[in-house]
Amino acid sequence: MFKVDLNSDLGESFGAYKMGMDEEILQFVSSANIACGFHAGEPCVMDKTLNLAKQRGVRIGAHPSYPDLLGFGRRDMQISLDEAKNYALYQLGALFGFAKAKAMKIQHFKAHGALYNRAAVDENLALALCEAVASFDENIIFMGLSQSAMDEAAKKKGLRYACEVFADRAYNDDGTLVSRKLAGAVIEDENLALKRVIKMIKENKVTSINGKEISIKAHSICVHGDNVKALEFVKKIKENLEKEQIQICALENFV
Repeated sequence: MFKVDLNSDLGESFGAYKMGMDEEILQFVSSANIACGFHAGEPCVMDKTLNLAKQRGVRIGAHPSYPDLLGFGRRDMQISLDEAKNYALYQLGALFGFAKAKAMKIQHFKAHGALYNRAAVDENLALALCEAVASFDENIIFMGLSQSAMDEAAKKKGLRYACEVFADRAYNDDGTLVSRKLAGAVIEDENLALKRVIKMIKENKVTSINGKEISIKAHSICVHGDNVKALEFVKKIKENLEKEQIQICALENFV
């Protein structure tokens, strides 16, 4: 039987500002990427999000970012490799404090936004992030794009690697995501997105924005639940996976 993880970026509210539909999305996912304070999230939000995840039996992962609250971590930044490693360690430590207090463990590490996109093509940056994870806990699974620099870096550092795919995003011929600034970057047709997900899981293939068939590995599907429409799409993904006899389970059970 095919197995796949469903992950979502959660805990991104900040003080009085609410972001996302965390409680609702946790009904459908098997893993949650928790914001660690650099792009979103703060202590009270982290505490609440972990409580909700524990109630639902959802595994948790650190979701570190560039230190960019105003830009929500979506702006690229010029930082040194030492800074990248230390920023990752700092954010891992923040999440670990709450996880330990609740007898939970950090299952995985997934960089956020611009840091994720840069690490996908910059192996030195990817290595710095992997060094941070390996020095903190070598049992943590590193999550990132299939066949990216992050994949190679994780192998070099001896970390388990989870290949992440996106249901509603278009891919370039090299397997990177098409920039949101370009037309066609987001797939609006839900039926098409669902077919692409099934193909990625069962055939390890996806059609690029230019019509090229490219190889891809799908250990985890990133789903968004930041609005009612997105939440309905998550429900459809879960239903379709079950119809195709694809088992949804957390990464630690098969990666």
